[in-house]
Amino acid sequence: MSPDSMDDKVDMELKSYQRAFLRSKAQALDPVVYVGKEGLTEGVINALDEALTAHELVKVRFQNSKDEILEISRELEKATASTLIATTGFTTVFFRQDSEDKDRIYRI
Repeated sequence: MSPDSMDDKVDMELKSYQRAFLRSKAQALDPVVYVGKEGLTEGVINALDEALTAHELVKVRFQNSKDEILEISRELEKATASTLIATTGFTTVFFRQDSEDKDRIYRI
């Protein structure tokens, strides 16, 4: 799949039942990526990108920046071509479906 067609697939809107399904699956997950007091850095973007490639559904925990969580999350969403599923307190959940059908963890 070409990068352009992957972006088209990622930009597809999830239906509410699909978001609800992913939120329920995310409850059992521990945060894999942490955003520290430095905020959004290249290291955070790379860590989230790698985690999404490996797991598809990833929890991100913010250490500070409560007022900037949504803004930083939207930037992470764009930088990693993922979908922001939920934001609760200092935790956000991102999803990016594997482009290879046989390797998908979540069938959305």
